Amino acid sequence: MNNFSNEERAEVLVQALPYIKKYTGKIVVVKYGGNAMINEDLKRQVMEDIVLLWLIGVKVVLVHGGGPEISELMEKLGKEPVFVDGLRVTDQETMDIVQMALAGKVNKTLVNMLGMKGGKAVGLSGMDARLIEAKVKNEKLGFVGEITKINIDPVVGLLDRGYIPVISTIACDKNGNSYNINGDTAAAYIAGALGAKRLIMMTDIGGVLKDKDDPTSIITNITPSEAKKLYEDGTVSGGMIPKVDCCITAIDKGVDKVIIMDGTVPHSILMELLTDEGAGTMVTGEKK
Repeated sequence: MNNFSNEERAEVLVQALPYIKKYTGKIVVVKYGGNAMINEDLKRQVMEDIVLLWLIGVKVVLVHGGGPEISELMEKLGKEPVFVDGLRVTDQETMDIVQMALAGKVNKTLVNMLGMKGGKAVGLSGMDARLIEAKVKNEKLGFVGEITKINIDPVVGLLDRGYIPVISTIACDKNGNSYNINGDTAAAYIAGALGAKRLIMMTDIGGVLKDKDDPTSIITNITPSEAKKLYEDGTVSGGMIPKVDCCITAIDKGVDKVIIMDGTVPHSILMELLTDEGAGTMVTGEKK
């Protein structure tokens, strides 16, 4: 921005005005995690974007994962990470480590960073006020959970009081067990329970690709029925399948629009919400 004149800076702000009006007072859920969180400079920029949105009146909810941090802590404690079909096998010892990493280090680091940028953030885990209730997803995976209920009142309460809720995806059941929940799935359920205007799924690729070997072949818009056709012809495959499934879940639960986008691109959230260019693949309800 140092190369911009004051007039040019003012023009940028004026051009953003229609988008600011569109999202002020609305709820936007941001799913942030995995490889998009590794680079510290990018992490700071994401926190800046979230605080900027909060300052212009957008009600932002940040849902985060932290797979790399969990694996790093496991290795420090001499525990080998084990995965089955892309899901972390979570015995009781691993669940304790997951809780330490997500509800402890990662959650509080993000809350602190938002505060340093001028935001007011409060950290929650899915266990707080029984925000996320779950049951065993598959016995062979241990304490990997399948969501059974979202108790959204504590999040609504924080939003109404002007805070940015920061949620780590750990759940509980009525017997006192804690569960490791897939971050994308948790974000979809939370966004649905909030009736969010937008769910932003930040990943490390640009979106759904027509050609997996061509990063420029992004499909900009799809509906759930179109997504199912992309499953059938193999366009959507591998790790993108559960992400698109979560987008469809969010739409089914009442979210207006869901975007899958590259969270490693600086200020990608602002480009998506405050410009007409957008970013990534937009999943919307069926066309009428």
